[in-house]
Amino acid sequence: MARIKVSVLTKKKKPSLVLTLSSAGLLIGSGIAGYWLLTQGKPLSRDLPSGANVIPQDALFTISLTTDVGQWQRLRELGTSEVQAELDKYLVQFRERFLTKNGYDYQKDIQPWVGEQVTLAVLTPVDDSKPSVKPIASNIKVANSQQLVMVLPIKNPQNAKNILTQMKAPQGSSWKQRTYQGVTIQETDINSSSTTDNFAAAVIEDKYIVITDNPLAVEKAIDAYKTKTSLSRVPGYTDNIPKISSYQPFAQFYINVPTSAKIASASHYRHLPSQVLAQLQNNQGLAGTVTLESEGVRLKGISWLNPNSQRVLAVNNNAGRMQNRIPADTLMMLSGGSFARFWADYALTSQGNPLSPFPPEQLRSGFKSFTTMDLDRDFLSWMNGEFSLSVIPTSQEGTDEPFRAALVFMVQTNDRNKADAALKQLDEVMQSQYQFQIEEKKVLNKPVVNWIGPFGTLTASHGWMDNNVAFFALGAPITEKILDTSQWNNSLARAEIFQKTVPSELNPTNGQFFLDVERTAKNFPLPRMFPNQQAFLNATNSIGVTSAISDNRSNRYDIFIALKKAGNPVPLPSPKP
Repeated sequence: MARIKVSVLTKKKKPSLVLTLSSAGLLIGSGIAGYWLLTQGKPLSRDLPSGANVIPQDALFTISLTTDVGQWQRLRELGTSEVQAELDKYLVQFRERFLTKNGYDYQKDIQPWVGEQVTLAVLTPVDDSKPSVKPIASNIKVANSQQLVMVLPIKNPQNAKNILTQMKAPQGSSWKQRTYQGVTIQETDINSSSTTDNFAAAVIEDKYIVITDNPLAVEKAIDAYKTKTSLSRVPGYTDNIPKISSYQPFAQFYINVPTSAKIASASHYRHLPSQVLAQLQNNQGLAGTVTLESEGVRLKGISWLNPNSQRVLAVNNNAGRMQNRIPADTLMMLSGGSFARFWADYALTSQGNPLSPFPPEQLRSGFKSFTTMDLDRDFLSWMNGEFSLSVIPTSQEGTDEPFRAALVFMVQTNDRNKADAALKQLDEVMQSQYQFQIEEKKVLNKPVVNWIGPFGTLTASHGWMDNNVAFFALGAPITEKILDTSQWNNSLARAEIFQKTVPSELNPTNGQFFLDVERTAKNFPLPRMFPNQQAFLNATNSIGVTSAISDNRSNRYDIFIALKKAGNPVPLPSPKP
C-alpha cells in the first residue's frame, strides 16, 4: 500500500527514461464509481483509467494502481517468504521517504478523499535545445527534460482541498501560486536557495489532483483536459481497453509503442536501426490489466496497429492441437498456428535489430554454412502448419538415473514429399560432412531416422507422428515416448498443472506457452535475464500464456503466473517518528 501512499506527495527524482521504459509498465484499475468522466460530451467508459481524459495523449506510458488496501495485502501473501520480505522492505522505504518524513499518514491524510486508483504517466521528454512553442512564466525553470504526472481522482472534494491547503513545502523551500487556464497551480518556489526537486500540484474541477515534478507537465495536463487532447483520444484506445477489462483489477497498463521505441532508440544504450523503427511505427499501443488471484497473478493484454498503418494481421487462429501430442511431464512448450508465418513475422521485426536474441540473418547464414542448404527454400517453405517446440524429460524424477531431456520440434505440413526430400538431403549432409551414422529403424511400427555420433552416442532423431506432422528430437532418446499414442490420454493438454496455468478463455488460439518453472529450475540452469531472478524463480510454480488474433488490427494475450504462497504476512513495522 505504501506505493499508493507515495503517489500523492511524490517529489522524488524519477529514474532515467530509458530505465522507466525498460520496466515497461502501465498498471491501472477500473473506473471511479460515482460520476462519469467526460470526453467530447460523451460518457467515458468506466473500463478506462480514471485519468484518461487528463493525461496528455503523447504519454509514453501510464501506470495506475488500486488504492484498495485489501488487494495490497493479498499481493503481500503471494510468493515465498524471501519475496515477501523484499516487497515489505520496499514498501517501508517508500512510506518512510515520502510520507512519514513529511509528517503524513495515509489513513488520515490521503485515504479519506482519494478515488479507487491513482495513475502515473511519463510524458514525451522536453527538448531543451528548442524554444517553447508557447511562452511560460519567466520564473519557471525546467530541471530536466523528463516529465512525470500523477493523477489522483477525488471522491471527497472538501477533504482533498483541506490536504492541499495544509500541504507542507519541501524542506528548504516555500510554496507559491500561479494561475493557468483558470486553474490554480501550487508549486515550490524554485527561485529559493533550496536544492529540492521541483514539485507542482493543481486541482482540476474538483475531480482530479494532478501532481508533477515538472512545471510544464501540469500545464500539459490542464491543456489535455481543456482541449480534449488526452489519452482517451489516442487512436484505438477507447475501443481496445474495454476488451481486457476485469472486475476490480489490481492494475492496468498502456504503452505508446512507436513513441517509446523512438525515445529509447535515441539512447546509445538502446539504439535501433531505422528499418526496425519503421516497423514499430505500424503499432500504436500495448495495454494490459492485472488481477490478483488466490494462486497467482493474471494479466490480460492487447496490442493494436496504428490506424494509418498499411500492415494488417492475418486472422489465423489454428493452434491448440500440439499439446495433445506431447507427454504430460513436459517441462516447456511453445506452440503456434503456422511456423512459416511465425518466422516471417519474427524476421520482419528482427532484421537488423541488434537486440534480437537470434538475428534472422545470422540464423540463415549459419544454417547455410553448416548444412549447405537454404533455410527458407528447403525447410520453411513446407513448414506452413501448426508447430510446437518442447523440452521433454526422458525419465521420471526421483529415479537413480540422471535427469535428462530432449528438445523436440513438431510441425505440420501440406507437402510431405518436399519435406521428405529435405530431410533426406539433411541426413546425407550429416553423414558425409560430419561422419554421423544414419540409422533407419522402426519405433512402435513407425519409421525413425537416428543420427549416431562418431562415439556411438545417439544425438538426434526425426520421423513422422502421422502423415503430415513431422518431429525432430535433439538430445537424449525420446522417440518411443512421443510416438506412443496410448499415452495421449496422459498428454500435456490433460495435465492438471497445464490446465490450471495456461489461460483457456481465448478460443480458438494462435499460440500458447507453458513453463513448469519449479521443475525446470531444479534440473536446468536458466540464463540470468533480470535482477533478483533466482528469488522470482523460487517463488513461481509455472507460467502460462495464450494468444489470439482478435481481428486484422489487434492481438490478444492472456498470461497467468502461478505463485507459491508464503502465508499471512506480518504487519509492516510502525512508522518512525
